[in-house]
Amino acid sequence: MKFGKRLKRQIQETLPAWRDKFLSYKELKKLVRLISSGPSMLSGSIQYGKAEAEFVYLLNTEIEKFNAFFVEQEEDFIIRHEALKQRIRRVIDTWGPNGKQPSETEYKEEMAKIRKAIVDFHGEMVLLENYSNINYTGLAKILKKYDKQTGGLLRLPFIQKVLEQPFFTTDLVSRLVKQCEDIISDVFPVEEEEKANERRAAITVAEEGIFRNTVAALMTMQEIRRGSSTYGQFSLPPLNLPDSDLIQSIQLNSPIAIP
Repeated sequence: MKFGKRLKRQIQETLPAWRDKFLSYKELKKLVRLISSGPSMLSGSIQYGKAEAEFVYLLNTEIEKFNAFFVEQEEDFIIRHEALKQRIRRVIDTWGPNGKQPSETEYKEEMAKIRKAIVDFHGEMVLLENYSNINYTGLAKILKKYDKQTGGLLRLPFIQKVLEQPFFTTDLVSRLVKQCEDIISDVFPVEEEEKANERRAAITVAEEGIFRNTVAALMTMQEIRRGSSTYGQFSLPPLNLPDSDLIQSIQLNSPIAIP
């Protein structure tokens, strides 16, 4: 699949509030085409210099957009993660077996709500990891196109700059994702049969939910980061996901058409 179509698909499948935060790939592509096709756009000419400056300015503006959005989401995730941990502790201390007001009914109802909140939160963080991946990939591809079509040499120095940007560094989000998975395993242990039933139920109701978007994001990250004959120094490393079997199962068995 061409990157432009993949990006369009991802924008459609992400959260509505995120849709204007992705790379303006189409606009950048038009500018590359304009620079490379103009008869007066000879390397070293005044016109070429102005056009290249406009291209670089647009790239920098896009990176500023990515960073502002990514950092804002990271900060929100840190706050929400701590709030979820405190919420679990309050429910256990209040309605748990050794709580102030033991109540199996209240305990189960509140913990069910918390589990859903954690699953949704986990999904949003996966979407943010995908946001980082796909925007980095888009920058690498548009810079490759620019160098190839114009004879410029922007790709290497620009990518080196991108690698130091906040939006590219997903270590914190990855740690929060893992901690959410640990919380689900530790606080909400379930038997394998129950897990299978829950997965089937989640798939059934996923058409409009964040679960569908999360699955689509994981599939896209696998596609982007999968090693291939075209793998190079600007490619993201292959992604090894513990839930890859689940994703494959969803693709094969889900009644929902996941493109």
